[in-house]
Amino acid sequence: MQPEVDRIAQPWGERTPYDRGGTWPVRVDSYLEPGMTADAVERWVPTASILHSNGDALDVAVAGDRIVGVRGRAGDRVNHGRLGPKDLFGWQANHSRDRLTTPLVRSGDRLVPCDWDTAMERIVARTRELMADQGPDALGFYTSGQLYLEEYYTLSVIAHAGIGTNHLDGNTRLCTATAAEALKQTFGCDGQPASYADIDHADVIALFGHNMAETQPVLWMRVLDRLAGTDPPRLVCVDPRPTQVARHATVHLAPRAGTNLALLNALLHEVIRTDRVDHAFVAAHTVGFAELAERVADRTPEWAADICDVPARSLREAAEIVGGAERLLSTVLQGVYQSHQATAAACQVNNLQLIRGMLGRPGCGVLQMNGQPTAQNTRECGANGDLPGFRNWQNPAHVADLARVWNVDPFRIPHDAPPTPAMEIFRKAEQGSIRMLWISGSNPAVSLPELRRIRAILGQPRLFTVVQDLYLTETARLADVVLPAATWAEKTGTFTNSDRTVHHSDKAVDPPGDARPDLDIWLDYARRMDFRDRDGQPLVGWHDAESAFTAWQECSRGRPCDYTGLSYERLRDADGIQWPATPANPDGTERLYTDGITWAAPDACESYGKDLATGGPASEAAYRQLNPEGRAVLRSAAYVPPREAPDAAYPLQLTTGRTLYHFHTRTKTGRAPQLNAAAPEVWVELSATEARRHGVAEGDLVEVASPRGSVRGRLRITDIRDGMVFLPFHYGYWDTHQGAGPGGSAGRAANETTVTDWDPVSKQPLYKTAAARLTLVEPAHGATSPAPTTTASAPTDPRAAPPTRGGPSAVAEQRSG
Repeated sequence: MQPEVDRIAQPWGERTPYDRGGTWPVRVDSYLEPGMTADAVERWVPTASILHSNGDALDVAVAGDRIVGVRGRAGDRVNHGRLGPKDLFGWQANHSRDRLTTPLVRSGDRLVPCDWDTAMERIVARTRELMADQGPDALGFYTSGQLYLEEYYTLSVIAHAGIGTNHLDGNTRLCTATAAEALKQTFGCDGQPASYADIDHADVIALFGHNMAETQPVLWMRVLDRLAGTDPPRLVCVDPRPTQVARHATVHLAPRAGTNLALLNALLHEVIRTDRVDHAFVAAHTVGFAELAERVADRTPEWAADICDVPARSLREAAEIVGGAERLLSTVLQGVYQSHQATAAACQVNNLQLIRGMLGRPGCGVLQMNGQPTAQNTRECGANGDLPGFRNWQNPAHVADLARVWNVDPFRIPHDAPPTPAMEIFRKAEQGSIRMLWISGSNPAVSLPELRRIRAILGQPRLFTVVQDLYLTETARLADVVLPAATWAEKTGTFTNSDRTVHHSDKAVDPPGDARPDLDIWLDYARRMDFRDRDGQPLVGWHDAESAFTAWQECSRGRPCDYTGLSYERLRDADGIQWPATPANPDGTERLYTDGITWAAPDACESYGKDLATGGPASEAAYRQLNPEGRAVLRSAAYVPPREAPDAAYPLQLTTGRTLYHFHTRTKTGRAPQLNAAAPEVWVELSATEARRHGVAEGDLVEVASPRGSVRGRLRITDIRDGMVFLPFHYGYWDTHQGAGPGGSAGRAANETTVTDWDPVSKQPLYKTAAARLTLVEPAHGATSPAPTTTASAPTDPRAAPPTRGGPSAVAEQRSG
């Protein structure tokens, strides 16, 4: 038994060092509610984490038909028994007393309880009315990255072939759309090339805009344990904030917001100039090297230093480390995806891997990371608007193949235009062409940019809004119908993490009241709508999670994300299996592209690519000419400045982001006592230089304003780069008297200030490029900032803030296995 560790104050636990090429030691983390012992647990039910994208496998402790705790699974390939703070404590949100337990319908300005028949018939009646009057384009669906594969697939069939609308997307558009697009641009198809196990073998790990310590804390534990070994990897970190990754990095580059592409072009320049290129690999497996080399020929470190405001010598040092790596692993996340020229920048990370020949071998690969636990399922099942199974909407043969699977006419599946991304769905609702919007597992009234506009859209009388969620969120308060949903551990299904690992999650307890699984809600809707295939049989022919999984397997057959070698029985007995998994390869695939590029050929690819500057889709003919043999495409792009730049009125660059202790809009983590106590309120981060310039001090109440709105919070002075101000985006209004939005001139939600702008290629909103100003509202007078002290928000002066603690119940039992 190891000593007890406060996993709020020490979120990554104790170290278990190991060396390169070794096996990550097991460490089993667990937490049981006060008064509960392991002997009193009646059963342990297998599942995986639902509060980040890492896919940590865990068992849910059940006693008296309620969840009483969790423990990590020692044998699982993802976490080897470890759990992060959100894993350990987040499950308590299931027990919240304000869970939705009955459907609600709008009556005037109030939501009133009703039964399921009343709620569903109101939805069905509105659907039929709009279909008859305006056609399928009057309906839109906006979903999540936190549901199960079976639920996404069912929704995808309903939207694509039942309704026949192209207006289907998820809040994965906010965090993972650029990951998918960058993979399609380079490799012709979605799917992460690398594996978490590559951390065990890499001698260099480069993290681009990826605060791994807070977004994937268990993966960061793996890196920390490598760093504690005798031959630690060198880290290159690109991030404007002093994250834990930055503090452990050999080289930390902190560029101006919006300049990632310039920085990456300079790194490519140096690698090519010093001839660290694997020319044999490039010749055999890529196209576009000559164009890339020409593009970056004059993009020197000095050129980038002026744009990015980082030392040219640091850029050279980073390029030397990346260029000299024996085994290079690169990871990418929101610092790239939510910033200017997102897809273009993410593609340059792919280019670094490819020109170095670092692909398909242990320790060599790229992880274009996800932000949510089932974002990968959203994409592969088509709940982000793409065709399921990574089929190409521009390829008639792919559409026909999907029509065969669903037994419908190909013309019934919308494919005459690209899928409608989330920001366009909301614009169409604003303009009135979308008249019904069904939102499931998402809270756009807090998470989308420019919230005043989003609230106005959702509040339109002409827009019929359905919200399917666990709580009366800020979005649900604006709905016409609210459906109470079951959540993780209250339903059965599968979900897939960022490195393609599939886990099965069994139902552990019943949902509260009349809440239902999202799958059951959509099956009921499909039945009431009486969707039929071309033979007159029910279009949605399954009845539960396992039969839905079987239907999905057939849809995935022969596709890059092939699930046909899996089954519920096999997944219950396994410790995570990575797709593709076929009958011939039932144990799955650790790395993609171990023997060349497999899904980039013109007849096989998921996408023909897009123009990195405009986002315009390429034609099949153009792609065939560019890439007839199906190789990886080295796509290059020129840096251009962000559209919104600081000026005299708004002199700071505003960036938003996550904290370790919360997930999205806090609807779950804000209801877990330890997590809420660790970060109870919004705060503002500024450098010491900027604090002096603005005449503010630690703990002062300040206001951050942009041309769109403002937020107030207590100031934390950190080592963030000068010229920048940071807001965490998790905080909304559900736990305040303000309800759905700010009651006064200043708000609490960071997205009151963010700009309605998006990457032209991935259509992902940009949360890291707005201009802002900061003003003093009230001196601290002894008040302290609520920002955590353990993470990127650690104070420059540790004496300025009390240490982060999680309260009396924050100690997690920690056992070595």
